[in-house]
Amino acid sequence: MNFQEWLQLLRSNMGLQVSESDRAGDWCPLSLPSSFSLSSLSSLSLLGIGALASLTAYWLVTRPRPMRPPCDLQAQSVAVNGDPSCRRSALLQDDSLLEFYHDDTRTAYDMFQRGLRIAGNAPCLGFRKPGQPYQWISYTEVAERAQMMGSGLLARGCKPNPEQFVGIFAQNRPEWVITELACYTYSMALVPLYDTLGLEAMVHILHLAEISLVVCDREEKAASLLENKEKGVTPKLCCLVLFDDFSEAFAERACGCQVEVLTLTQLMDLGRQNLKEPLVSVMSPRRIETFLWLFSLCQGSFVIRQEDVSISYLPLAHMFERMIQVSMFCHGARVGFYQGDISLLMDDIKTLKPTLFPVVPRVLNRIYDKILGSVTSPLRRALLHFAVRRKQAELSSGLVRNNSLWDKLVFNRIQSNFGGNLRFALTASAPICPMVLSFLRATMGCLIFEGYGQTECTAGCTFSMPGDWTAGHVGAPLPCATVKLVDIPDMNYFAKNGEGEICIRGPSVFRGYLKDPERTAEALDSDGWLHSGDVGQWLPNGTLRIIDRKKHIFKLSQGEYVAPEKIENIYTRCMPVLQVFVHGDSLQSYLVGIVVPDREVFVAWAKERGFVDSYEELCQTPDVKKAVLEDMREIGKEAGLKSFEQVRNPSLGFS
Repeated sequence: MNFQEWLQLLRSNMGLQVSESDRAGDWCPLSLPSSFSLSSLSSLSLLGIGALASLTAYWLVTRPRPMRPPCDLQAQSVAVNGDPSCRRSALLQDDSLLEFYHDDTRTAYDMFQRGLRIAGNAPCLGFRKPGQPYQWISYTEVAERAQMMGSGLLARGCKPNPEQFVGIFAQNRPEWVITELACYTYSMALVPLYDTLGLEAMVHILHLAEISLVVCDREEKAASLLENKEKGVTPKLCCLVLFDDFSEAFAERACGCQVEVLTLTQLMDLGRQNLKEPLVSVMSPRRIETFLWLFSLCQGSFVIRQEDVSISYLPLAHMFERMIQVSMFCHGARVGFYQGDISLLMDDIKTLKPTLFPVVPRVLNRIYDKILGSVTSPLRRALLHFAVRRKQAELSSGLVRNNSLWDKLVFNRIQSNFGGNLRFALTASAPICPMVLSFLRATMGCLIFEGYGQTECTAGCTFSMPGDWTAGHVGAPLPCATVKLVDIPDMNYFAKNGEGEICIRGPSVFRGYLKDPERTAEALDSDGWLHSGDVGQWLPNGTLRIIDRKKHIFKLSQGEYVAPEKIENIYTRCMPVLQVFVHGDSLQSYLVGIVVPDREVFVAWAKERGFVDSYEELCQTPDVKKAVLEDMREIGKEAGLKSFEQVRNPSLGFS
């Protein structure tokens, strides 16, 4: 009931007249009847006071409350042994790091089994066909399929130990996860392959891990592996398992080079006939369990629930997406996969209605640009920015919600594009512009956390704290890691000044690179510290800011040092740009670059500027290249790039 409705009810109860202006919502004096007396006034006063008290009580109960942070946000990390350059989480009671979060989970297999006990026949993995709703595979069925597939792998000669490597060359889909769980069930290790590595890298991996069996999604990918076998560069490859059906011609070709080809169904049938009990070695990788601290940090503000659902579209070949999924499985939650076509991702999201959105800065930059690009009139743009400022003011007080007046008037359409159920998002893998992060925290109406780490430390070593919605940092150390900064004299970074190379130590850090002691020695020092190559700075509140990159820097002819990765991250915010490679050397005073346009938007972007050609023709048009360069330089200027950091002569390449 709003105020006007309450006012009219009050007047009717007291026998007061309701004027036409009252009905229209205007404020005006009451029209009193002739029978009105002081006793009526007394009753009116008492009723008014009671109603006001009720309204006040209702507001106190229902008013939004700020999130309570789990620690003092002005002291999010603690110096270890009095050394301010070496810090650990303020959530810990002492310097002992957390190794396991749940007592009943010691392996990835244990984590899925925990989810199985929670969820049983509830949905686990979701997929969809174009224009159709999501279909779901239950936890029980996933576990059964994994056991059959794993038994099938054993029947094909794989050994149940951590030194048995099984390759997988496929897009995200339920079968990917089932394959991974099949390996975990019998203590085998899954080794991802993906196209962007290039042919030489895939051949190197197959050789190094002595992989004899590779699981693929489609015949085309399996054919590329078969070609290597025919050339004699992957002699150990002897079995290919395909998720999808394959042609008779492909089967004959494989037979000609002594490679057995099976469908996943055939492998599972073989496993069903030779079913084995799970055999989980205690030597199986256990460091991924510490990743749960990314979400356990939020105890009291939010936790993963069984009804939560995540959208899977980031490559499963990367540790970030795999850790997101394992964390969901541990709580009996659901994971829905996109259709495999990135242009249909938003349709998948609308259909799935996820509560968790794993994301990378490039995707957030696209969302930011599309929101701004959709607001064309000056009035609507002014309203958008005013609403953003009001929501950001709420965020600064720790209040996160999607039901404010501004959400209903301005941001509702944006939030509905993501399904309308988002509770939290997590961004990692690269730095994100603070302006973009603050803007999206306001418009998307959900928690957005930023993390930092790398594969060698199991995806994450720092994480932004619930309740701290400032931008420009990657949070404090996780309870599973100690983080310190070490001097880089050549770059004038010194730990005594709170700056230096970021080093990580703890149970989440890897043991080394496979059969590569030289590279392992470069990454891990004798005390077990992982040297990241990134340059960080401790902020006064105990959080870490990424400020530079130790590796991949060079000096231009005028003596200026350039960190190309920083520049590349800025340029990828340009709407037509998908990827950028920036290069320079000490004999030149300027930078050059290779730009891969984004096929999804490049043609339309060029058309708006009067260029009507195919994608390939546009990449060869000098005036288009000039327009892209102008856009890049404008973005670079806004981001504070110095003149010598701006690319002078980019070349457009094909994606």
